[in-house]
Amino acid sequence: MNWTLPIAYLLSLDCHIVVWQTDYAPYFYDNGPSSTNGNMAMFSISEDTEVGTQLYILNGTDPEGDAVWFGLTFEKGTREYMRVDPKSGNITLIQELDREKQGEILAFVSITDGRNKATTTTRFTIDGHSGVLRIKPGQTLDYETTATHFVIVVAKDGGGQYKGKHQVLTSTATITINVLDAQDTPPAFIGAPYFGYVYEVSLPGSEISTVFAKDGDEGNPNPIHYSITNGSEGVFTINSTSGCISLSTYPVTLRNELYEIHVKVTNELLDYYTMTVVTVRVVDLNNHPPTFYGENGPQSQFEVTMYEHPPEGEILRGLKITVNDSDQGANAKFILRLVGPGRVLRVVPQTVLNEAQVTIIVEDSAAIDYEKGKSLTYKLLAVEIDTPERFSATADIVIHLLDTNDNTPRFTSEYYIARIPENSPGGSDVVTVTANDPDSGLWGEVKYSIYGSRSDLFLIHPSSGIIYTQAWATLDAEVKSKYNFYVKAEDTEGKYSLAEVFVTVLDINDHVPEFDDSLVERTMVIGAPVRVEAIDADAGSPNNIIEYSIMQAEPNNIFDINAETGEINLKSYIKSMEIVQNITKQKDCRWSLVVQARDRGSPSFSTTAVVNIDITETQVNGPMATFLLQSRDNPMKALGMVAGVISILVGVTVLISTATFLRNTKSNRIMPARRVVIRRRPPRDRKPWTFNVPFRGNGNDSSNKFIVGDPEAGSVNINDKGGPRWSRSKPKPTPPRAPCLPPPSCPPPSSNPRPSERPRPCEAVPTVSGGLTSKVSRGSSQSREISISSDTSRIPVSSALVSELKMRLEQKIIESNSSYY
Repeated sequence: MNWTLPIAYLLSLDCHIVVWQTDYAPYFYDNGPSSTNGNMAMFSISEDTEVGTQLYILNGTDPEGDAVWFGLTFEKGTREYMRVDPKSGNITLIQELDREKQGEILAFVSITDGRNKATTTTRFTIDGHSGVLRIKPGQTLDYETTATHFVIVVAKDGGGQYKGKHQVLTSTATITINVLDAQDTPPAFIGAPYFGYVYEVSLPGSEISTVFAKDGDEGNPNPIHYSITNGSEGVFTINSTSGCISLSTYPVTLRNELYEIHVKVTNELLDYYTMTVVTVRVVDLNNHPPTFYGENGPQSQFEVTMYEHPPEGEILRGLKITVNDSDQGANAKFILRLVGPGRVLRVVPQTVLNEAQVTIIVEDSAAIDYEKGKSLTYKLLAVEIDTPERFSATADIVIHLLDTNDNTPRFTSEYYIARIPENSPGGSDVVTVTANDPDSGLWGEVKYSIYGSRSDLFLIHPSSGIIYTQAWATLDAEVKSKYNFYVKAEDTEGKYSLAEVFVTVLDINDHVPEFDDSLVERTMVIGAPVRVEAIDADAGSPNNIIEYSIMQAEPNNIFDINAETGEINLKSYIKSMEIVQNITKQKDCRWSLVVQARDRGSPSFSTTAVVNIDITETQVNGPMATFLLQSRDNPMKALGMVAGVISILVGVTVLISTATFLRNTKSNRIMPARRVVIRRRPPRDRKPWTFNVPFRGNGNDSSNKFIVGDPEAGSVNINDKGGPRWSRSKPKPTPPRAPCLPPPSCPPPSSNPRPSERPRPCEAVPTVSGGLTSKVSRGSSQSREISISSDTSRIPVSSALVSELKMRLEQKIIESNSSYY
């Protein structure tokens, strides 16, 4: 069943008449009884409407065009059935309806602009018996607020039974109430606030602004009248009928930029009036660009002369610059910029309104350098900020610099390297040094000087920087080849710098290679070289580098010589004295050859010497000696043998260590005593080995004395006179010495011996014997000891051969030990 909500609304306005401008309260739209939006004057709803349904939309406005918000309230103690969204005005059902419990709902709707608030109520009442409709006591009707009211009247009977139910029958009628207007409201300005503008090109009589007002009693309006009460200062007038405000003078006579004109509108019949304010701004046209001025008027270039490197923060006082913009306000606001090398100068101020004195300040003193440029040029730029035209102006700033002595002479290099041949005559040029001083005039003139503990042989020209030798100086690379000293470059005020000079005296080939003697005596063992040596007194390469060659030999094609070392060898096919004696008819073992020593200088010098060589042969006996002689041409074979022996010894050591470890791990066990007996080979089964090496030579040569010994036995002596030696803390006993063999017979002397060839006694031959002893240790571990002793007499043999014999001897011992076990 549908039921109606008879709510009569009376809009009550809290109106205030403001002295200067009226601010009216907002109001609802009255869209009639069938509308779904407006003031909710005619509204009914079915009791079966679901909760959450949107019921109505409140709609209204503010006369000044401000935003409005809506409200919905209920009487205290009553149930709230609806809720409104304050921004959109949407009213939503929030409680279920039941007409039998409550047939009418009393609600209050409101609208506000944040300053004024209008609230609706039920303005009318009706007598329930007579049907007389009256205005509620204390309520009034306002034509200006609501000109028409709609009231719904409901008539219902006392009710009765119908079809088994108690029912009340009703009927409704709508009453339209039209409100007649009365003269009770002052006129109101429409469209306030008001603004006007005066341009500098405006003429007297130009329209500035127009105000508009209406009488508050719109149903029966009265004529209104406009007037200016204050603020025009005699330069503005207003039309009393149309409200048009005009300019009465030229803009140039206006003293203010802003005027506030107070305008009054009056009801001609009643003493009602309203005031408003019209703001008039005098607008300047942007028709003047910024301009730079000097002492004599507008100027586009400014010049100043100053010394280089002024202090940072100093003002360029020689520049007197003023900038001006004849416009007003924002049109006269501009910025100043200095365009040129960055961060050297800055301009103050940077923002200008109308006019300012321009100041230029030094920021980087080092950049203002006469040597980098005798003048600096900048562009001073003024550009408007907030105008669409962006007018601008420029001026050239030219700074002429004066030089100061701010630079030190600088050499083109921190050091100079010079070379001069030895034996150059006195006064010879060595090198030229150069220093630069970028200062101008006398400040840029450089004077050179030389000093240092090693500079006494040299002089320097004070102006040109040429370094030359003293007139009496003689340079000799063999005496001194390196000189270094300092040179000084100084300007007229004493500023100076230093550089170091390195002079190398170049060696020239002025010395001849020299042998110790023109006749050289050497003894050569077949298979071993002999060496000759010459010395060149020149200081450097290649003048002192010597190459050796055989110029002549008797017999020929017997010897080779190493060109670098001077070592002389027999040809490879000569391996015995028999071959030697078959070559020469005299069966002589003494040959002569002429050896030349030539340096590599240009031109090259050479010298020769006669070399007499006695040929002899090493005689060896025994398997070890045989092995050594067989291996002398193949040292890698002997080296491989030594490596194998070392590997075997390492393996034996590992086995012994392992056995000892195993024995120690079993030491906690009680084992029966046992005895291990190892039988040794009877001494007669040990066949000692020996070898004898006969040598011929000068027994007085200490380099040919040697003793070969076993390191395990205790010591090795290479030289009786302090040569290398080493010893063990516990030397092993020396095995028995083998008997010496008789020395070999010497070759028969020549029938005509030369003075240098005297018969020499045969030298003693060294005998080397080796013995082997085995030792049984606890725990069935056994080790072997090797002891070797040797006895040698002084023999002429080279150290290389001694080392070769010793290495082969040790190898033979290892082989003997292997065969023994």
